[in-house]
Amino acid sequence: MLNKNAPSIIFIAFLAVLKKLRSAFADLLPIILVIAFFQLVVIRQPLPDLGDVILGGLLVVVGLALFVEGLEMGLFPIGENMAHSLARKGSLFWLLCFGFALGFSTTVAEPALIAVANEAAEIAAQANLFESGQTSQKGYALGLRLSVAVSVGFAILLGVLRILKGWPLHYLILSGYGIVMLLTLFAPEEIIGIAYDAGGVTTSTVTVPLVAALGVGLAAIIKGRNPLIDGFGLIAFASLMPMIFVMGYGMLIF
Repeated sequence: MLNKNAPSIIFIAFLAVLKKLRSAFADLLPIILVIAFFQLVVIRQPLPDLGDVILGGLLVVVGLALFVEGLEMGLFPIGENMAHSLARKGSLFWLLCFGFALGFSTTVAEPALIAVANEAAEIAAQANLFESGQTSQKGYALGLRLSVAVSVGFAILLGVLRILKGWPLHYLILSGYGIVMLLTLFAPEEIIGIAYDAGGVTTSTVTVPLVAALGVGLAAIIKGRNPLIDGFGLIAFASLMPMIFVMGYGMLIF
């Protein structure tokens, strides 16, 4: 026997889904307007496969809505709950281990990092920067990936320590970029551009929400910490440290 309230529940669910889709479309609207403007005013040519483009755009809207909903339902609560649980246990060792493991694991499998590392290895092999061969090329790419992954793990560890100790964020960031500028003077030219780009590919769609939730959850449970002031800033470390570690990696192998 059907529940008498089933139609109203379905209608409420439909309105909730429609609201999520509308929000996702509003987020994508600036991109759509830019493409439409240049296509109609500057290029003045019809889009090839217009039907596929429209279908793809609709799928992007649906995918973005589902992704944001998944972050709010899953990843953000996981990060905050684990931060609360580890902080309540009072174990600094396990809290730091979790921060390092979280940064390392989410970065080493990042598709953008894998693509950049493979591309850099292929170009470096063509430039004869190391012995030619598939093994050397794979080893160079793996070294880049591990350098970035370890650096992000260390960055999250440092960010957790900053929250616990109450260290000013701007002092650490300025010191880090000072080290970056110093290493740029001594690092091989072949690695500098890769190192600077490595900071960008670490901010993935999985790493960012988990790390942000970890910082906010940790700052919320520690007495004397403000989640708004102390909870954010971990992503800045995750973008900064890869530049230092990758330039160090380049100084070792070249």
